[in-house]
Amino acid sequence: MAAPHHIEVTELLEQQLQGASPDLLRQMIASLANAMMSAQADQACGADYGERSQERVNRRNGYRAREWDTRAGTVELAVPKLREGSYFPDWLLTHRRRAEQALVTVVATAYLLGVSTRRVERLAEQLGVKSLSRSQVSEMATHLDAQVTAFRQRPLDHGPYTFVWVDALVVKVREDGRVVNVHALVATGVNADGHREILGLDVASAEDGAGWLAFLRGLVARGLSGVQLVISDAHPGLVAAIGSALPGAAWQRCRTHYLRNLLTRVPKSAQPHVATQVRTIFDQADTDAVHAQYDRVIHALEPRFRDAAQHLEAARAELLAFTSYPREIWRQIWSNNPQERLNKEIRRRTDVVGIFPGRDALIRLVGAVLAEQSDEWTEGRRYMGLELLAKSRIRIITTEPNPATSEPPVTTEALTA
Repeated sequence: MAAPHHIEVTELLEQQLQGASPDLLRQMIASLANAMMSAQADQACGADYGERSQERVNRRNGYRAREWDTRAGTVELAVPKLREGSYFPDWLLTHRRRAEQALVTVVATAYLLGVSTRRVERLAEQLGVKSLSRSQVSEMATHLDAQVTAFRQRPLDHGPYTFVWVDALVVKVREDGRVVNVHALVATGVNADGHREILGLDVASAEDGAGWLAFLRGLVARGLSGVQLVISDAHPGLVAAIGSALPGAAWQRCRTHYLRNLLTRVPKSAQPHVATQVRTIFDQADTDAVHAQYDRVIHALEPRFRDAAQHLEAARAELLAFTSYPREIWRQIWSNNPQERLNKEIRRRTDVVGIFPGRDALIRLVGAVLAEQSDEWTEGRRYMGLELLAKSRIRIITTEPNPATSEPPVTTEALTA
């Protein structure tokens, strides 16, 4: 392949414009890149191409063709070869890769936004990029790995994290030649500034106590502290893991998920009525009214649905944990709905992939989505007010009253007054 050895920008532009080629931009990029590589090769040889000089230390030995995928399409390059040693334009290309870094960023962003690799391939063809395969698209997306790793390993130094939501998503991954279900464990929290923050992401083979314990201990090792309440569904082993990794933290069972479980214990015809009764518990104005309504609902269910009434009674502490906190934030902490909205966004991206080729690919995509979401939360409005967070961190210290004195129980408010 022939390539120019010197460049005159004005002359080159004039020639390209006179030709009025539809591939004008690609031709200009190729001409400029080839001329710059030729100049560098001359410099490495110690003399210009075809020049007789005693300072020459090497000679040209033809060219090797190289396709370079850019945002303007696939450009045909002529990389000079030398008789001794080798020349490669590291400033322009990367060994064993033939894509412009900006194109890599575009492809990775499309992948992150949920565009399938097949669609990216078709879009690349429309841009003039030749044979950008699905495997190349996936390889280009790997440049997200460093960003995701840094995000997952960053210190959690914006605490205390008073409220934490945890949940797990089941995703299909190919392992050892077969498709298996793995669990993506995700945790979010409210930091000291009142903003929501993605705390961590991990992948476990099973949603059991060991997986949750390792996940929560990893968060604690990175700096998670000050947790007062953990909100989640009744995942197996989670409550025990919370008690072990986060001593002192209470557990709020998601009211939405619990209601679905409770309704399986009553006939289908009675489910709307029972659901309405249970929802009235959460419509009360204060803590005393909530507990009183809880008793009334159990009493109303017991004659016809004894099993459901007993189940509701057993879940009293875990369902009403939210009543220990200010009324203004009950709606935010009595269910896992904030986490479910995040899960819906993750699902929108993972459903495009379907089956992930490995856990690394799953962490890459979900981690990038979570990092992007965490940035949006940081720039957005506060999720909880600072005064409400301060009230939520006040814990009443229960003590036995001394008969000899009439002093009131000690609270943290009195201690800090």
